Amino acid sequence: MEKNELRKKFRKYPDLITIPQFCEMLGGICPNSARKIIKGKHIKTFYIRCTYIIPKEAVIDYILSQHYKEFATKLKHHI
Repeated sequence: MEKNELRKKFRKYPDLITIPQFCEMLGGICPNSARKIIKGKHIKTFYIRCTYIIPKEAVIDYILSQHYKEFATKLKHHI
């Protein structure tokens, strides 16, 4: 999938998203998996008042990254 296709797919989301929205964008992963991605510094975030804020563009970049491809492959094997 290309960057422009992902932008169209995620146009309903605001420019800055929360962990629940991030989970939804990645196909319904659990919040703990999302936090592992964040704490592993695989995606750009801002930590404001005990809340992670994630730029939508960073999510798109993450989905196009090698780490996401490996992560998605692991998920498919566990299902």
